[in-house]
Amino acid sequence: ALTASDCTRAAGFNPRTHDDTPQGLATALESPPMSEPTLYDQVGGMPFFERLVDRFYEGVRHDEVLRPLYPEQDDDLAGARRRLTLFLVQYWGGPTTYLEERGHPRLRARHFPFSIGGQERDRWLFHMRAALDRSDASPEARARLHEYMTMAADAMRNRAEPAGDLPPT
Repeated sequence: ALTASDCTRAAGFNPRTHDDTPQGLATALESPPMSEPTLYDQVGGMPFFERLVDRFYEGVRHDEVLRPLYPEQDDDLAGARRRLTLFLVQYWGGPTTYLEERGHPRLRARHFPFSIGGQERDRWLFHMRAALDRSDASPEARARLHEYMTMAADAMRNRAEPAGDLPPT
C-alpha cells in the first residue's frame, strides 16, 4: 500500500522536512516525480487522457453512488470531464492549462464539499480502473496510473466511516 511518506519521497521531498499531514499528501498528489520522457509523452499526450476520462465518465454518469456528487446538470458532465482531463495532463507532464485556468489544484480542498467515504472511493476506482484497463497504455504506464489513482482516491475520503464499515487492519 502506498503511504503519504512513499508519495512525498517519490515526489522528491525530504521526509525529515515534510510530514504525512494532509498538506504533505496534497503536495504528492499534485506533483509527480519528473522523469524523461514524461508519462504524458509515453502514452501519447492529450488524446490518451481525453479517451481515458471519456471512458471513466461514461461509467460515472450512470452510477447511482457517484452521479449525485457531480453538481453539473448536463448529462455528459462536460465540465468535470474537462477539469479531470486537464488536471491529469498537467500532473503527468503535459501543458499547464489546468493551473492557468483554475490555479493550484488543491485537490482535497476542492473535494471537501462532497461527502466521500469508502463506497464513493470504491465506485470511483471501479470506473477509473475499468477505463485504464481498456486503454492502450503500456503495462508500465498503466501500473503507474493505477497506483496514482488508488492513492488519490483514498486521499479524497473526507467522511468518517461507521466502525463496522472499516476494513480490518
